[in-house]
Amino acid sequence: MSGGTPATAALDRAGIQHRLHPYLHDARADSYGEEAARALGVQPTRIFKTLIASLDGRLVCAVVPVAAKLNLKALAAAAGGKKAEMADPAKAQRATGYVLGGISPLGHKTRIPVVLDASTQDFETIYVSAGKRGLQVELAPADLLAITGGTLAVIQNPIV
Repeated sequence: MSGGTPATAALDRAGIQHRLHPYLHDARADSYGEEAARALGVQPTRIFKTLIASLDGRLVCAVVPVAAKLNLKALAAAAGGKKAEMADPAKAQRATGYVLGGISPLGHKTRIPVVLDASTQDFETIYVSAGKRGLQVELAPADLLAITGGTLAVIQNPIV
């Protein structure tokens, strides 16, 4: 099993081609995604963060660029709900089985619908958390969409 996380195990079981990118995590880092971008020398638009939101009482997983903010109204519309807000961190950790800063869009403990920002399609490969701090996985956006059964939508507000 590559990487030793539920996310990497899911990729291995599905036979999806991917590359792991470990880096030394600094516990003092303000932003896990920006830290990963700096450590790996990758544009922040190509590294995607995983955010868990509460949508009409159910959880949904949003995947947006590190260089952007999640548009909760757009997420609600894309996931077929009325109102989205960021999920309680403890609830997000319990449902996914991951710690904050290491939440992956893959291998959740409970099935959570996944919405990928449409900008994932701008790249041949993207980076997402591999399920622990200090470990990113690089894979094709189409493979991430397929393995998660996700939806594509514009769900970001670019940071200016």
